[in-house]
Amino acid sequence: MKFAVSTYSFSQLMNNGEITQLGCIKKAKELGFDGVELVDIAAYAGDDLNGYAKQLAQEAEKNDIILSNLAFGADLINESNADFQAEIERMKKMIDAAAILKVPSIRHDVLYQLGNYRSFYHALPRLAEGCRIIAEYAAGKGIRTMSENHGFICQDSIRMEQLFHAVDHPNFSLLADIGNFLCVDEDPVTAVSRIAPYAAYVHAKDFLLKSGREGHPGDGFFQTRGGNYLRGTIIGHGVVPVRQCLNALRRAGYNGFITVEFEGMEPALTGIAIGLKNLKTLLKDEI
Repeated sequence: MKFAVSTYSFSQLMNNGEITQLGCIKKAKELGFDGVELVDIAAYAGDDLNGYAKQLAQEAEKNDIILSNLAFGADLINESNADFQAEIERMKKMIDAAAILKVPSIRHDVLYQLGNYRSFYHALPRLAEGCRIIAEYAAGKGIRTMSENHGFICQDSIRMEQLFHAVDHPNFSLLADIGNFLCVDEDPVTAVSRIAPYAAYVHAKDFLLKSGREGHPGDGFFQTRGGNYLRGTIIGHGVVPVRQCLNALRRAGYNGFITVEFEGMEPALTGIAIGLKNLKTLLKDEI
């Protein structure tokens, strides 16, 4: 397997002005990664999305590193003033930028709030329709599309599996984030095992976990859907059974990128570097 790092992992440094998203590419190479996942490039592009994508592609080529994936937000129910077609057109523009980046795949979200829908299952046909349109459009550019277990509503493994089958398009897959299942209080090994056959990309992350019975632990923690508390940490330092999750993916035949997504309170470069080292150690183990 190859290792990438998400630009999201550098958020501490980007937020305080120590590094730019372009600078993350060079830093990823220095840290020993094979690839970089770009996240939400539109936030840094100003009025010239395609021009910014060209800059990112040139920086990756200069540093001899792969742009492994592009991740961007999307909401097929509530965004673009709840205008489904307007959101589809915005997502297509992101696919156009992805083609300039020459990434092999993109990850888009599907919703953040249910809006007027009664439940995820009620919304599923609309979500599947949008994902199918985007998958078909991206297929024409040689780019695979994926959705991730992300955003509470579309985060359970059973819902991800249902979305995959509802979309029913050969160019649509899932992104498996081995840590995010804890956000909906689901066992990561069980969840990863369920969606592993459909995974085309993987995020590795870790969390500290505190029971909701004990009250709020303090700064840095957020609540799960069931009322427990999580805080991001270095891969290998938390409660996510990383080795078992990776083995479940390997048993399903996954052999793509494993991407470090660090969101802890530890210094970012320390967290990223130790996380990569721990991942490499864990992957040496037998399946």
